Amino acid sequence: MAIFRNQATLTFNGSSTSSNIAYGEIVEVLSAEKTAVEAAYQTGGLLTYVLTLRNSGSAAVSGLTLTDDLGGYALNGTTVYPLRYEADTVRYFVNGTLQTAPTVTAGPPLVFSGISVPAGGDAVIVYQARVNDYASPAADGSITNTVTVSGAGLTSAVTATEEVAADRAPQLSIQKSINPAQVVDNERVTYTFLVQNFGSTAVSATDDAVITDTFDPILSGLSVSFNATASTQGVNYTYNETTGVFATVAGQLTVPAATYTQDAATGRYTVTAGIATLTVSGTV
Repeated sequence: MAIFRNQATLTFNGSSTSSNIAYGEIVEVLSAEKTAVEAAYQTGGLLTYVLTLRNSGSAAVSGLTLTDDLGGYALNGTTVYPLRYEADTVRYFVNGTLQTAPTVTAGPPLVFSGISVPAGGDAVIVYQARVNDYASPAADGSITNTVTVSGAGLTSAVTATEEVAADRAPQLSIQKSINPAQVVDNERVTYTFLVQNFGSTAVSATDDAVITDTFDPILSGLSVSFNATASTQGVNYTYNETTGVFATVAGQLTVPAATYTQDAATGRYTVTAGIATLTVSGTV
């Protein structure tokens, strides 16, 4: 919506007088709405955006250009971009019918050109962008990006913005190693379970995380520790020497949150995972 004003001047016999000021309003017929399908992001993951353009006018609006800033933000006198367009993912629908893909300039910024919206109808552009290490993975991290719609048929540019928060859930991985790798009968062997948390939220006792394993060959004379503290069978873990089934007790496994550091010069984030270590030793 844009307000305009106009005033006339009447000149006669060397004099002049001005009219009242008439005000008018230009109501834009095109509106834009942008939404992300995913509720949160992880570094390296994909975000799917849906941009809906609606034309409430009686004539088509054509020749539109859509410019997505890919979440760019200023850093050290330059602009860094936490999103990168995922090639060949754009889909373009007019009144629900799939159209030929528009011309794409991956950027940054990302540009789609040649978009048209029929009278009284809509156009929907769906595309994906991959999250890179310029996006903060911390609990308070977010990506805000804006699409600007411009074209000769518009009085002024139309914009739509979407904000997606960083995923705050724990992000766990587990690695298992054995020492020694070659054993003989009646020799002791140690399994080490390394649990890493790349998320911004710690795993607490209430999360009831559990490690289970079936040792084959079956171990006897078990010795278990968690983060170098001795564990007690029946309290911290259970083990069946007949079947070889081992499990930590729910609520005993905790893993600290990761920590994140942004390089002051480059703007890239690095992740240091939170770590928990379980060791299980026994005789083969």
